[in-house]
Amino acid sequence: MEIFWGLAIPFIGTTLGSAMVFLMKNKINKKLEKLLLGFASGVMIAASVWSLLIPSIDMAEEQGIVAWIPATVGFLLGIVFLLILDTVIPHLHLNSNKPEGIKTKIQKTTMMVLAVTLHNIPEGMAVGVVFAGAIAQNTGITMAGAIALAVGIAIQNFPEGAIISMPLKSEGMSRLKAFWYGTLSGIVEPIGAIITIALTNMVVPILPYFLSFAAGAMIYVVVEELIPESQSGEHSNIGTIGVAIGFAIMMVLDVALG
Repeated sequence: MEIFWGLAIPFIGTTLGSAMVFLMKNKINKKLEKLLLGFASGVMIAASVWSLLIPSIDMAEEQGIVAWIPATVGFLLGIVFLLILDTVIPHLHLNSNKPEGIKTKIQKTTMMVLAVTLHNIPEGMAVGVVFAGAIAQNTGITMAGAIALAVGIAIQNFPEGAIISMPLKSEGMSRLKAFWYGTLSGIVEPIGAIITIALTNMVVPILPYFLSFAAGAMIYVVVEELIPESQSGEHSNIGTIGVAIGFAIMMVLDVALG
């Protein structure tokens, strides 16, 4: 049951955030949007360090491996993996009119959803690999720590859900349809988590690489998308404040519950 809720909690966060389209009349205030984007960045950075890279290093030491090798190799592979997806999958970032990825005739709204779906992939991987470590029981990762990560991801998924559903409504989509699109953008997380759990249960010896791989993928999203969007235009300091708040909350969750 803990595993079920651990995988469901991040998706619930996205769903609740998407539901804000029913409560808010217009576009999200730019200052609030920057704060939320920064907040999501802070959560993902802290989760990458405390929930993924540090456990990867600790686990490698316990296995008698040079501690920094799995962390470094996995991290860089995670960056490359997201770089490839970013190059191949057609998507459109927030506040941008220039699509990225392979050229296609897909609608603008669909590409906006694909952009959010793209960076939900590493979040699902992160949750899945941490739960896989907790299930293995001899990895130093606790179930409480895995739940803490799931809660942290859910907290940052809430603003993400709103940030995707509100622009879709502004593009002329109905509130209900915008809600469903926002919600569906998060379905990749539990799916990715389940696949990762299935894989890592078979390859526990290389779990340190999986942990750092997920960290690299998450950091790619932060550096490539979230921070640039939170720092664009005026009031960039608001995005920085959001990063600090998100980082602090995720750090507290991981240290207190992990």
